[in-house]
Amino acid sequence: MTGFELFAPYVISCVSGIAVPLFQSVYGSGGKFLGLMGKKLDKKTKQLIYTASGEYGERYFKRHGMLKALGMREAVRLESVYTAVQFLDEQEIRSFESIQNLEEAYRKANKRSFQQQDCQKQEGLKIANQKQYLMVLGQPGAGKSTFLRKIGLEALKGQKGGFKHDRIPVFIELKSFPSSQRDIKELIVEEFSICGFPEPEQFIAKALEQGKLLILLDGLDEVPTVNTNEVISKIQNFVDRYDKNSFIVSCRTAAYRNNFQRFTDVKIADFDDTQIEQFIGNWFQSEVDKQAGTAQKCWELLQKPEYAAAKELAHTPLLLTFLCLTYDRSQNFRNNRSGLYNEALRILLAEWAAEKRIQKEEIYQGLSTQLEVSLLSEIAYTGFEADKLFFSQREVVEQIKTFLAGNLNAPKHLDGEAVLKAMAVQQGILVERAQDVYSFSHLTLQEYLTAQYIADNNLIEQLVTDHLSDARWREVFLLVAGLVHSKNGADDLLLLMEKEAQKYINTPKLQKLLQWADAATKDSEGDFKPVGKRAAAIAYACSASAYANANANANAYYDYDIAIAIANAIANANAIAKVNGIAIAITHFIAYLNASANAYPITIAEEFKKIKIFKDVNWTELIAQLTALKDRFPDANQSHETDLAFLDCLLDTWCNALHLNKEIVKLSYEEVKALVDYLSANDLIIKCKEAAAIISAKTWEKIESRMLLVPENSTI
Repeated sequence: MTGFELFAPYVISCVSGIAVPLFQSVYGSGGKFLGLMGKKLDKKTKQLIYTASGEYGERYFKRHGMLKALGMREAVRLESVYTAVQFLDEQEIRSFESIQNLEEAYRKANKRSFQQQDCQKQEGLKIANQKQYLMVLGQPGAGKSTFLRKIGLEALKGQKGGFKHDRIPVFIELKSFPSSQRDIKELIVEEFSICGFPEPEQFIAKALEQGKLLILLDGLDEVPTVNTNEVISKIQNFVDRYDKNSFIVSCRTAAYRNNFQRFTDVKIADFDDTQIEQFIGNWFQSEVDKQAGTAQKCWELLQKPEYAAAKELAHTPLLLTFLCLTYDRSQNFRNNRSGLYNEALRILLAEWAAEKRIQKEEIYQGLSTQLEVSLLSEIAYTGFEADKLFFSQREVVEQIKTFLAGNLNAPKHLDGEAVLKAMAVQQGILVERAQDVYSFSHLTLQEYLTAQYIADNNLIEQLVTDHLSDARWREVFLLVAGLVHSKNGADDLLLLMEKEAQKYINTPKLQKLLQWADAATKDSEGDFKPVGKRAAAIAYACSASAYANANANANAYYDYDIAIAIANAIANANAIAKVNGIAIAITHFIAYLNASANAYPITIAEEFKKIKIFKDVNWTELIAQLTALKDRFPDANQSHETDLAFLDCLLDTWCNALHLNKEIVKLSYEEVKALVDYLSANDLIIKCKEAAAIISAKTWEKIESRMLLVPENSTI
C-alpha cells in the first residue's frame, strides 16, 4: 500500500476541486476545449477530470510517498516513518562567530552536538503554511527531500491535510533538469499529461495564472555545475512570472549562495531527542515489533553512555535510518563500533549520492574515495591532537593543498578553496559552521577519522603514552582497537595500555591498597574472576577513603575536588566489578550520613556475605555490630562532630572486619587522582578488548590475570 487508498476520496476531491473550476474558466473566457467553447462542463468531461485527478494523486503517492533507502529490502510509506522537522531561522544559518567563541560554546553545552542548544526552532509545516516562497536548506541526509514530498502529500489531502492552501503539488527533481530547450512549465505540463488530464497545456496555463500550484523544486545543489546558473535564472524568471503560486526549493546549505531574494531561507534543525525517539517508534511499528518492544529497546540502548557517539549520528535523519536498519538486523548495535562508523562515513561519501542517482563531479582529478578518507583523516587527527573542533578555512585549505601535492603531485597554485567547497557540498562531512570556519559534521566522525589516521600511520604507542588518562580520547582508543587488523594489532595496543597504566601506581600507599585487595579476596569462595573481586574490594576501599580523609580534617568533606575524585574512583572500580559479574554498587562513604541510607551498611554487608568475595570475615558478627550502630545513627539536629564520631566508629567496624588498615586509605588528592586514572585505564582496556576485531585469547588471559595487581618488577 502507498497510502493513497486511505486518502483517495480526499485527494480526488482536492485536485478535481481545483481543476474543474479551472477548466470551466477556460470555457468561460472563450478558450477552446475538446472542440467546445463557451459551454459548461458536461458530466462526461467532469468524470474525465475526476479520473485524471485520481491518477495524478495515486502517481504522486507512488513516486513520492514511498521511502526506500540504504539497501532496505522493501519500500515503506513515507508517512509511516515521517517525523516532523523543525527549522532554524536565518540568524542560525549565517553565523559570523569566531573559532574561539564556537569552541567555548560547544564545551559549555557539554553535549555531542554542534547545534546551538538555545537556538530558536519552528515547526516546518507551520512555516510552509506561512511563507509563499520558501528555501529549505540543510546538510546531506537532513531530510530536505522528504520534507518537500511530505508537504506535497499534505496538500493533496485538501481539508484533511496539514497544508492549508488550495494548491495542487508538483514535485520536480532538479538533478534531472533538461537542457535549455525545455523549461519548468513544460515539465509541469508533462506531469499532468501523463495522468490523462485533457488539454494539459491550457489547464496548466490557467492554473499558473490563478496561482493554484504548489511547486516543489528539489535539490538545487544536485544540478550539474555547468547548468547551475542557467537553472537558477530559469527558476527566478518562472517565480517572477507566476508569482501567485507557492514555491518551495531545497538545497544543501554549503551549495547555497543566497540567489533567491523573494524567498525566506530556513535550515532544517538536527533531530532532538524527542524526534529521535519518535522516529524510532515510527520505524518499529509492526505487530511483531510492538509486541517485542523493539522501539523502546533500541531507544534505551542509544541512551547508554557507551553509545553516546552512535546517538550523535542519530541527530541526522539519514544516519538514524541507517542505525534503525542496523538494529533491525540483529536487535543490537555492533560491538566493533569502528565498523559501524565506517559504514556511516561510506554512506555520506558515496552511497547516498549513488542511491539518489546524483552524478557527482570529481572533486579533484585522481582523488579517489580512499585517498579522500586519508585526507579527511589527516585533517581530523591534526585538529583533535590540538584539541580543536573548529578550523579556519585557511588552515584546512593549506592541509588540502599539501596533501594533494604530496599524493597527486598537484601544482602549488592549486585552488584548495574550491576543493574544500566541493567536499562540503557533495558530502557534508566538513561543514561551514560560521563564515570561513569549518568543523566535521559529527564529532563521532572526527573521532573515527582520527583513529583511522593513528592506525594507518602506526601512532598507537604515541596515543597510549600521551592520552591514556585523557577522557576526550576514550572513544578514539575504542575505535583504534577495532581498526587494527594486523596479527598482533589489538594485542599490542592492550599490552601498551597495561604497561602505561601500571605507572599510575606510584606510591607505597597505592601499592598496599592493591595488595590488600588481592590478599582479602584471593581464593575466596565467590564464583567470580579474581579481577572482579579485586575491583569490588578497591571500590569499598575508595569509599572508606572518602571518610578517612574527611576525618583527618574536620572540614575536608566539603573539599569537592577530592570528593569528586573519590566518587570517580568508586565508579571506575564498580564498572570493572560489574563487567565481571559483581553488581554491588558501592557508594561514597559520606553518603552514609544521609538519613535515608542509614540501613545501607547492613545491606552491603549482607550482599558481600552472599557473594563471598572476601575471605576470613565473620559476617554474622559484622552485621550484628552494624545493627547495633544503626541505633546510634545521628539525627539532623546533632553537631558535625557527632556525625564524624559516628562515621569514625562505622569505619573502624568495617576496617577491622575486612582486615584493612585505615592508614592505607588516607590518600592525598594526587594519590586519589592517580588511582582514578589507573582504574579508568583498566576499565578502558576491558572495553577495548570488547571493541577489538581480533585479539589473542592467550594475550587477554595474561592481561586479565595481572589486572589490578602490583607489577612484579615494581621498585617503589
